[in-house]
Amino acid sequence: MSSGTYAQQAFRSEPKNHTVLQGATVLLKCEVLRASGTVQWVKDGLLLGPQRSLPGFPRYSMIGKPNTGQYYLQIEKAQLEDDALYQCQAGRSESSPAVVSNTAWVKVLIPPSKPYFEVDMTAAWEAGRTYTVTCVAPDAKPAAKITLYKDGVELTGAASFTMSGSKDKLLNTRAEVTVTALSSDNGRQLVCHAKSPAPFRLVETTLTMNVHFPPQPPVIMGLEREEVKAGRMLVLECVSYGGNPLATLHWTKNGEILSTTWEEDVVVQKSSSVLKMKPTPADNQAVLCCESVNLVSLQPLSISRTITVLFEPAQVILSGSFTAVEGEELYLSCFAASSNPPVQIRWWLGYKELNTTVVAMEEGDNGGMMTLSNTTHQVSREDDGLKLTCEAFNKGTHFSKTQTMKLSVYYPPQKVWIDAPHQDVPLQAGTKVHLTCFSTGGNPSGKLTWFKNGRAVTDALMQTSFERGVARELVLGLTPSDNTATYRCDATNEAKKTISAHTKLTVHFTAISMKITAAKEELRQGEVLTLECQAGSSNPKANISWSLGGVRLQGEEQPPKRAAYGGVSVKSFLSLNLSSQHHSQRVICQAYSPVLAEGVSTFFKLNVLYPPQFSPDQPTQVQVVEDDMATIPLLVSANPEEVSCIWLHYREKLVKERDLRYHWSDDHSLEIRNVTRKDAGVYTVNCVNNEGVGNASIKLDVQYAPGVRAEKDPVFVNVGETADLICVADANPVTSNMFSWKWLGEGEVEMGKETQEDESGLLTIYNVTRAHAGLYQCTANNGIAPPASVDVQLVVQFKPEIWKGIQWRKVASRGDGTTTAEVVCQAEGIPRVDFSWEKNGARMDFANPRYEELTVREGSIHTSTVRIVNVSAVLDYAIFGCTAHNSLGEDKLDIQLVSTNRPDPPSSFREVSVTHDSVTLEWIPGFSGGLSQRFRIRYRWEQSTSFLYMDVFPPMATTFAVTDLRPVTTYNFSVNALNAMGESDYADNNAVLTITTKGQFGVMPAPIQLYTHGGRLPPSLTIVLSLVFGVLLVLNSLGCFFGLRWRKKSSQSTVSNSNNYESREKINIAAQRTLLIDSGSDTDSHVYEGYAAESSHYYYPAGDYMPTLSPHPEETRRFGETQIYTKVNKATVNTSCLKYDPVRAT
Repeated sequence: MSSGTYAQQAFRSEPKNHTVLQGATVLLKCEVLRASGTVQWVKDGLLLGPQRSLPGFPRYSMIGKPNTGQYYLQIEKAQLEDDALYQCQAGRSESSPAVVSNTAWVKVLIPPSKPYFEVDMTAAWEAGRTYTVTCVAPDAKPAAKITLYKDGVELTGAASFTMSGSKDKLLNTRAEVTVTALSSDNGRQLVCHAKSPAPFRLVETTLTMNVHFPPQPPVIMGLEREEVKAGRMLVLECVSYGGNPLATLHWTKNGEILSTTWEEDVVVQKSSSVLKMKPTPADNQAVLCCESVNLVSLQPLSISRTITVLFEPAQVILSGSFTAVEGEELYLSCFAASSNPPVQIRWWLGYKELNTTVVAMEEGDNGGMMTLSNTTHQVSREDDGLKLTCEAFNKGTHFSKTQTMKLSVYYPPQKVWIDAPHQDVPLQAGTKVHLTCFSTGGNPSGKLTWFKNGRAVTDALMQTSFERGVARELVLGLTPSDNTATYRCDATNEAKKTISAHTKLTVHFTAISMKITAAKEELRQGEVLTLECQAGSSNPKANISWSLGGVRLQGEEQPPKRAAYGGVSVKSFLSLNLSSQHHSQRVICQAYSPVLAEGVSTFFKLNVLYPPQFSPDQPTQVQVVEDDMATIPLLVSANPEEVSCIWLHYREKLVKERDLRYHWSDDHSLEIRNVTRKDAGVYTVNCVNNEGVGNASIKLDVQYAPGVRAEKDPVFVNVGETADLICVADANPVTSNMFSWKWLGEGEVEMGKETQEDESGLLTIYNVTRAHAGLYQCTANNGIAPPASVDVQLVVQFKPEIWKGIQWRKVASRGDGTTTAEVVCQAEGIPRVDFSWEKNGARMDFANPRYEELTVREGSIHTSTVRIVNVSAVLDYAIFGCTAHNSLGEDKLDIQLVSTNRPDPPSSFREVSVTHDSVTLEWIPGFSGGLSQRFRIRYRWEQSTSFLYMDVFPPMATTFAVTDLRPVTTYNFSVNALNAMGESDYADNNAVLTITTKGQFGVMPAPIQLYTHGGRLPPSLTIVLSLVFGVLLVLNSLGCFFGLRWRKKSSQSTVSNSNNYESREKINIAAQRTLLIDSGSDTDSHVYEGYAAESSHYYYPAGDYMPTLSPHPEETRRFGETQIYTKVNKATVNTSCLKYDPVRAT
């Protein structure tokens, strides 16, 4: 071939048809000779591209060796969309036209999805009916074959056809078969098998058949015999087997439903219903029926049993008379109600059977028989109390029912007598006398009845019984009518025969009646009245006497006359001169019997007419409290009592319509509601009736609670002078000691002398001090509520006093011209305080814009503030003199403006309290250096190897409790102050406060015995200590190494004066108390560092949260070494790294 001729492209091999299973890999081969154009594949006319990994087709790729012309198309995990026509083509090039391979198809076989039944099994089938069963095998390629089975047996005659699936190229296979439901099919399975012609596994689905069919006829268990006893529990069970659903059961009796409850046993496939009943006589010959039925039963299935009930008679009635007089004939009947079988009746009297009977029977209720038996019996005295029994015996139930009555045979009493006083013995009226009637014999015992003069006595006591008979007592409170009266006692019973006994009494009595009569009806004072007194019958005769108001009067007695109850009556006359004092008094007439030493009296009430008269007890003065109701009583008497009264006040008539506060009571007393002090004065009353006129005068004294006012308020006084506080009261009455004074300020002051002058109360305070200034309360109390009070202000005037504490003598500020300082001077004084300022002895010029003065006043406190802008160390670090002055004097204070610095030491360091494990301390802060300061407590005890430090929380507190101390241990305490510039010396010129804690529960701790072998350590303890010491040496060496490296690394930060504590960096929140120790003891601890040369210790901040922790011992070090504070779990001793620090040792 010449150089100008180009070789054409040609196929060495072309793609072939492929049939693959879903998910398999397809490889279409294409080999091109002399390929000069672009080679790519075409799928259903779509170019796939020349790349080896085809974009958009992640499962497609071209593989093979391109230099040998291999362009294979590989399809992984073949799917339905890969079922298509494929071509391999080489594009046209300069040397060759395009070539296209033959078309190859790829068929992808798809297994069917899980088949499913198109049958609604929610509605059960009925046995004997025909149903169409349809099974569908969806989405297969090619179409699947369906086979149907029932309980493992293939169903023949199924019709099958195909139809389009859910996607193109997929087919659904549908098979239908007709099935006749049988009762035996219930619970069995229909199975649908779907098989693809391709070698896929078989897929199937199952369906459980639910076939309804009727149950078997029921049976009754538990009724072996048709005869049952009434009242005995009968338990019957009705059982029905089979059926779907299981049968429902119900019981009926004579067609009426008894029970509709049943139980189902799915395992045994039965329904059962238990009937519990106690047969009654009404159930005799009743038909019990049990019916079973379910949803597909054509009609209910049933079984019936007739029962015969054996029952006793419901009642046995014994009738006739059961009481009789001896010798009488008794007629008796015994009736037994209906029973099955009929009863046999027998009669018994005591233990003796009565055989003379007549028996009759007739049909009764519930199919039973009624029985009647009659008998007669003549009673005797020996039959009394015997039991008469009628016995009805039922042979069927072997049960007897009896009815018993007790016979009573009557016969009369034998004897009766009375126990009473003898008739010749006289008895005094009012005496209690006991009459007792006794009766013996008779059945029943005799009934005793008392009679007086032939009339029955109803108030006799209840009849009682004794061994031989009965008794009834009559208790008499003797009256005149009992004199010579006849008392009779009758004894009788049901035998209707009566016997009696009699007795009489002699009674002495006073007059049975008293009556006084007057000669005229209207009585007036000054007239003479004659009275007649008639005394009724008495035994023996009584003597008449007269009396009036305790004074005996002489009357005229008449001769006696015979009277009732065997006694005599007497009469007497009395004449009396009447006066008004006799009105309503009683004239007494008494009939006295010397024999009885007692008498009877009556009275005649005198009604004497007279004009109004006032009682000697009529008050002339009435006191009342203001706002209460005043009652002016009127003690006036008159007859007739209809009196008309008029009240006058200062000769002016009181009229209710003029003032509604006035009210007159029924006795003409005057009531004044809400009385006021204006109502006080003399009241006059005039009263009149039909007999004449009377008058009286009464004074009304109105008392009222005090009102109080201050005579002068406020009261001004200078210090050292005498103050007089006066309050004046308006009150009635004015009582002694009615004024009291009270200090209303805080604390206690000397109150001074309290005096009273009439309506004025005076409080005198001598040598007044500033403490006396404030409010005083004057209270007036005259015993009438409420007390009244008034406040009096005492103002004590004094010359100014400037506050001169440590914090007031210094002010700190940076002098670099960037800050503003305030110099504050505060003074207290009255009257008004004014300020003047000097700087280094020269009066300040506040025209200078750098200086500004402001004065604020709150009560007696006056504050002057000099504000210095852009503080300069050269110009402003000076002594500022403050002078406070008023009309009483002046006071001065020098205030120094200095640079910010570390704080001054605290002072007055002292103990507040101590317990067995804690000490509470207190101090006074020094000057803070111009910065926020805090405090730290240092302490140690004799056995400790170093000091312990504890930061005070909250930081500004000046009282703090050190806890977790040992009992009965002596501690040395010190305190100093710290701020961002450094720390102060210890309080009170480095003084040490020595305190010993108390013993716990009052018991001193026992000393610890360290050596037990004659002062030498035991060998085992020596070995242990040696091992521990060796381990500590190794750990300490490592600590020294890392500690030295850390010191070098942090040397730049430690030489500065910055305060790490104030930087608010995060630290271990448990580090409230700190330990001086080398940093090597804890490789991951937070380090606290400061320079020993400045004798200061710096800490990371603990924030506002300061939990209580145990303090840590201090590690000694050499002077100049950096000291480290860290939280550790155990203190160790390093003899090679630790150095002596003479500063800390002191």
